[in-house]
Amino acid sequence: MTPAVDATRMRIPSGDVTLVADAFGDPGDIPVVLLHGGGQTRHSWRDTAAALAKAGWYAVAVDQRGHGESGWSSDRRYDLQRFAADVVSVADHIGRPPVLVGASLGGNAALSALGRYPELALGLVMVDVSPFLQPKGRERILGFMTGYPAGFASLDEVADAVAAYLPHRPRPRNLEGLRKNLRERDGRLFWHWDPELMRRQTDDAVQRDVLLDPARLGAAANSLRIPTLLVRGAESDVLSQQDARRFLELVPHVDFREVAGAHHMVAGDDNTAFGSVLDEFLQQRIRRRYELLAEQKPDN
Repeated sequence: MTPAVDATRMRIPSGDVTLVADAFGDPGDIPVVLLHGGGQTRHSWRDTAAALAKAGWYAVAVDQRGHGESGWSSDRRYDLQRFAADVVSVADHIGRPPVLVGASLGGNAALSALGRYPELALGLVMVDVSPFLQPKGRERILGFMTGYPAGFASLDEVADAVAAYLPHRPRPRNLEGLRKNLRERDGRLFWHWDPELMRRQTDDAVQRDVLLDPARLGAAANSLRIPTLLVRGAESDVLSQQDARRFLELVPHVDFREVAGAHHMVAGDDNTAFGSVLDEFLQQRIRRRYELLAEQKPDN
């Protein structure tokens, strides 16, 4: 288990919402922004963020809009462009280019932001996501996220739902840890995201999925010039090996790693293995690039 590291709460204005984040480590160190997947919160990155801080990085784990303690869109609409704009706001708030680490929705939000602002980040880590994904895997996720509109009567019911969704993971013995992913209303427990997030998946005018735009994201991937890592869960039903190969064709310089035994939520399934892969990339690709960029700066 990663030793405890104190976090500093951050509030980051972004358009019509305020984003909440936890920062770990020394703000003078190279920043690493951690972006969770759809339906998760910043707490899914806590162990990763603490380990990064111990290793000399400044880790910032963000609740994306409509999730956790961050604000809900004022018009209750969500699309990839808004999530991408929030990534830009986080980088601007930090004040210098970070490494962007994004799982699922967070990865494509980061990629979309880089498509518009190529110099936004020092590097990019895509965790079990690309512009190309498997429809059945996405449908399974959407089914879970929309499957409990009436909420839950107890933490036991929540744990049962999670166990059915993630049968490869052991059911937690201490259910109190689930509370950080929930909100309470009228005596019932609900997931800690805006229900509207999953109810408007298409632009009715063109029947386009507003959270996945392969053409836009593919163009963004093709334009990447920064160090990039793609991590796939070897058992993922969302990002297939063929999907990963298509991404590698668009980004020839990408590093690619698979985590054996992991499904779509790679860090949650095997945080130790994921942490090792991430550490290798950061140490070998990012620190060296940071040093080279520092050497190129003119003396004051």
